Amino acid sequence: MCYELSLRKIKFERQVHINVIYKNQIIHGQRLDILIDKSVVVEIKSLKKNPEIAIAQVLSYLKSTNLKRALLINFGEYKLIDGVKRISL
Repeated sequence: MCYELSLRKIKFERQVHINVIYKNQIIHGQRLDILIDKSVVVEIKSLKKNPEIAIAQVLSYLKSTNLKRALLINFGEYKLIDGVKRISL
């Protein structure tokens, strides 16, 4: 995926460190898989189905970064299109 982003000259960062706030506690050491153009969080999974916890994880990333858009991409689905979920606040 990063290779394709590079080919298309789309700015992105990998493994971006963030702190997540959970119930007024700061959880250090969390990482965004990919941050595209400092505006879209991309979380990558490889599971048979997207568990609800993955969606909650992405939502917490959005809230912690004050960003509005994310993609949850699950490469474990039979068809990739079935594994792409768009999430926004």
